Amino acid sequence: MSIAGNEHPHHTVTMAAWHSVVRFLGQEAKFLDDKDWDAWLALYSPDVDYWVPAWDSDGTLVTDPTKHVSLIYYKNRGGLEDRVFRIRTKRSASSTPLARTSHQSQLIELSEPGDVVLARTNWVVHSVTDHQVRTYFGTAHYTLKPHNDSWLIHAKKTIVLNDRIDQVLDVFHI
Repeated sequence: MSIAGNEHPHHTVTMAAWHSVVRFLGQEAKFLDDKDWDAWLALYSPDVDYWVPAWDSDGTLVTDPTKHVSLIYYKNRGGLEDRVFRIRTKRSASSTPLARTSHQSQLIELSEPGDVVLARTNWVVHSVTDHQVRTYFGTAHYTLKPHNDSWLIHAKKTIVLNDRIDQVLDVFHI
């Protein structure tokens, strides 16, 4: 399985690569906040592993999305495309009404083993629905591959660190 995780070996990266990844991840946040679903989906490879693992009862993350309950798991971009379809057609309880969001992330680690770039971020998302502000936070681990003059996300593992989640999470909440 090609899920990005925190098993990153340490490799030196160039400042150009660092800035390019920061710019790319900023675009992902912007597209989610702007609800620019087509541009957001275009950041993901067709075979992307998109995983938001759940916490096990002992306070550890589940280790396999095919054997354990996950908050969200899609084994390819088709799952993300289905989410976007449900959001657009208002067939999703988690997106009715659609939240206003502010995604903020900080790139804290980057390595380039072989033909991929592994990135780790800390993130916070403020979400406003029905005059209630909710804040979600955590880490995200990306596997990126060069694509044209930018990147494509081939794996994304998002770890939600909130102890309590009092609504159904969707891709735009995290």
